[in-house]
Amino acid sequence: MRALVEQQNMTERIEVDSAGTHGYHVGNPPDMRAQKAAALRGVDLSGLRARRVAEEDFAAFDLILAMDRDNLNLLQQSCPKEHLGKLGLFLDYAADHKGQEVPDPYYGGGDGFDLVLDLVEQAASGLIATIQLGEFLPSASVLR
Repeated sequence: MRALVEQQNMTERIEVDSAGTHGYHVGNPPDMRAQKAAALRGVDLSGLRARRVAEEDFAAFDLILAMDRDNLNLLQQSCPKEHLGKLGLFLDYAADHKGQEVPDPYYGGGDGFDLVLDLVEQAASGLIATIQLGEFLPSASVLR
């Protein structure tokens, strides 16, 4: 998402952050398989570090997108009522995958990371297009 935001010269308009609903890997970089798959696409993930969703994220971000329904449910349970409308599924922005979930490639082989990157790129492109068309808030922030 960050790479596409930069390519579209939208870094002044879109802030991208990433957080998980569990604290299993807090402080750790992305899985080496994810880093390798992204690097083959020209994207460097090595500087990223895992963090857990914080209560202040619900007020700070205009949009909070989950990769799957389990994480969306966890976000809904911890989200203040006034911010529930900011929650959704990331793949709802991918034209061919609305209502679907991004699979977790962690326990599979390396090709699972390529599939995830394909899906993320499609959803990110769709989200950026939505923002460019003015169909979203003027200052959109995205938290995965």
